[in-house]
Amino acid sequence: MGRIVNLKKLSRRALLAAPMAAAAQEVVFKTDVNLVRLLVTVKNAAGEMVGGLEPGDFQITDNGAPQSISVFERRTAQPLSVTLALDISGSTASSLKYQSDALLRFAKALFADGNPEDSASLITFNWEVVRRSDFTRRLSRLEGALKGFKSEAGTSLYDAILLSADELRRREGRRVLVLITDGGDTTSSTDFHKALEAAHQADAVIYSILIVPITNGAGRNVGGENALTQFSRGTGGRVFLPALGPELDRAFTEILRDLRTQYLIGYYPKAVPLTKNRFHTVKVGLRDPQWTAQTRTGYYGASL
Repeated sequence: MGRIVNLKKLSRRALLAAPMAAAAQEVVFKTDVNLVRLLVTVKNAAGEMVGGLEPGDFQITDNGAPQSISVFERRTAQPLSVTLALDISGSTASSLKYQSDALLRFAKALFADGNPEDSASLITFNWEVVRRSDFTRRLSRLEGALKGFKSEAGTSLYDAILLSADELRRREGRRVLVLITDGGDTTSSTDFHKALEAAHQADAVIYSILIVPITNGAGRNVGGENALTQFSRGTGGRVFLPALGPELDRAFTEILRDLRTQYLIGYYPKAVPLTKNRFHTVKVGLRDPQWTAQTRTGYYGASL
C-alpha cells in the first residue's frame, strides 16, 4: 500500500514549511529571475482543441504588465506526474467501486500513450490522508493499492490538496492533481486558502470530479462544488459533475485530452507593478477572440 501519511500528524510541519517556501519565492521574484510556467489549453467557440499555434498568437500580462514569452512548447512532451486523490469518506460507500474502476481505466489510458516517463500516484482521504502508492507506471501497483480500505468518517479535502501539492512540487515536468469526491471539506486541519496557495506554489493543475449523488439539485453540496470550482479554475484545470457510469468515464477522457494538447508557455517577469497582494494576476490573451485559454490565474510572488 505504500508509505502511510496521516496529515493530522504532519499538518503543523507542512503549514510551517509553506510560508518559508513562499518567502523564498518572494526573494526570487523580486530579482526577476524566476521563470513563470503556464500550461495552457486553447479551445475554439465549439469547444474543440486548437493546435498549431505560435508564440505570437498569445499575449501575456502579469499584474497588467505585458510580458515576453521565453519558453514555448506545443503539445508539450514534458512528462506528467499525476496524483489521483480518491475520497473514501462515509458518503462514498455506494459509489466507491465505480469510481475506483474508472480511475484505473484512466491510469491505463495515461500509461498507454504520451511520454514514457508519465507516472501516477494514489492517495485516499477521509478524516485522514493516506498515500496508497508512490509515483509509478505499473497499473498493477495502483490496482493493488485500491484494495483493502472502506468508506468511513469525514472529508479532509483541503489536507489532501496541501499534501499532494507538497509532493508534486518535488516532481520534474508537468504536475497534475485529479480529485474524485462527492462533497465539501468537513475535517481538515488546514483551510481553503492555504491549500490553494500550496497548489499554486507547486505549479499543480487541479482537475476536480464531483460525483453528483442524485440527478436534481436537492441535496447537492453547493459549498463543496464552489470550492472545487475555485481550485480547478484558479490552477488552470476544470471541474466535472458527472453521474456514475459513462459520464464519469467521459470526464476522465476529457482530462486526458486536455493533458495531451497543452501548450507550455514560460516568461521571466519584467517590470511587474507590485501591490500589497502577494498574488500576481496573470492573463493570457489570444489573437483570435473566439478562442479561449484555460490556464492558471496567477502565482504567489513579490509584494509591496
